[in-house]
Amino acid sequence: MQVTSSQSHMKAELKGTTSISFQNPNTALFNTPHNNPLSGALKGCLGSLDGACIEKLLLHCASALESNDITLAQQVMWVLNNVASPVGDTNQRLTSWFLRALISRASRICPTAMSFKGSNTIQRRLMSVTELAGYVDLIPWHRFGYCASNNEIYKAITGFQRVHIVDFSITHCMQWPTFIDGLAKRPEGPPSLRITVPSCRPHVPPLVNISIHEVGLRLGNFAKFRDVPFEFNVIGNTEGPLTPAELSDESTSFHFEAMLSLLNPTMLNLREDEALVINCQNWLRYLSDDRKGISCQSFSLRDAFLNLIKGLNPRIVLLVDEDCDLSASSLTSRITTCFNHLWIPFDALETFLPKDSCQRSEFESDIGQKIENIIGYEGHQRIERLESGVQMSQRMKNVGYLSVPFCDETVREVKGLLDEHASGWGMKREEGMLVLTWKGNSCVFATAWVPCEILRDHHIGMDASLS
Repeated sequence: MQVTSSQSHMKAELKGTTSISFQNPNTALFNTPHNNPLSGALKGCLGSLDGACIEKLLLHCASALESNDITLAQQVMWVLNNVASPVGDTNQRLTSWFLRALISRASRICPTAMSFKGSNTIQRRLMSVTELAGYVDLIPWHRFGYCASNNEIYKAITGFQRVHIVDFSITHCMQWPTFIDGLAKRPEGPPSLRITVPSCRPHVPPLVNISIHEVGLRLGNFAKFRDVPFEFNVIGNTEGPLTPAELSDESTSFHFEAMLSLLNPTMLNLREDEALVINCQNWLRYLSDDRKGISCQSFSLRDAFLNLIKGLNPRIVLLVDEDCDLSASSLTSRITTCFNHLWIPFDALETFLPKDSCQRSEFESDIGQKIENIIGYEGHQRIERLESGVQMSQRMKNVGYLSVPFCDETVREVKGLLDEHASGWGMKREEGMLVLTWKGNSCVFATAWVPCEILRDHHIGMDASLS
């Protein structure tokens, strides 16, 4: 959707946005030749707060960078720098981060063309677990997926005394305390719960100041308090908290191929009497979709992952991510989609947090890091490669999964969660998905799946029992 001027009357502050300096700024815009068809359009946007105009400026800049026209790109950035403000309204704050990302990209094309005043590195802070809990509670961006997934897991594990969840997520197991609490309240008593996580994760926010093993110990203590039998396993090489060098590493390297080699029954220690659950929250976007090999049978890492977990015969697979297509190779296409998607959290935070809120600043800074990766990088360094819910659903069907409709109880639970937040949040059902919305705009999708073979074997078993 287009960001309208009516969405521009909200004030906020961005933490970490730095001022920008250009070489020869006095010659940037108004000394352009009069026959330049862009100069009038750019001049007309100077000082404008209209989202559509800002988007046009971003696209002009992206086009100039794609054609290696640094002079024109610098001219547009000068205008954007006059529009952007770290203490302005929603569009101005968002523009500040897009401008930073474009300058980051331009600096690799022509390092002397433009630069930040100060550090080029976004500061990343390690949160405590308590701070992380507050972070995910700010808006239902994460809790929506937790709630929808947990209720479908409860339904899928009915009748099992042992449950094994293999968890792929970026929020350090914040989903599971509520799930454990729900198991403890079951009238028939809780099953034993085993959670397995990979030791490695993308170096993306949120980041915490303890190791994944310490996270597991804390979950174990909570499960013991709630009388839920619990086991926590980490597969792969052990990782501690990130070092300062890793925090500033812009390559965000992540060895997925090594992780995929661990996804087998032996390494996961799968047991026949367990209900196996695969949980993927904001995870698949970081798996490369580049196909290796030249045969028609070649798979990307993304498809290879889905095939591997399908071969584990899970009772259910939960897949949650942002409902936005950022997989395009075109920079201009990514800017349009990104700008019209990421105004949502900026707008939502404005409704209840003051300008000087540290939580708000950190949340917006984390979005800024995402923008910088989407706009500023290419190749293996561009790791933010979202697919929309519709695209991901088609991918799941192509590799042999069937969609599981969300039950009415899950819908009621999710609606109850959203009632605790601002009135702009909503939910819709769409092609087997539940979709979180803000003012009618899609934000996050949640889906549930089973391998086709599981459903087929279930029908065969039912047929045999009836014969």
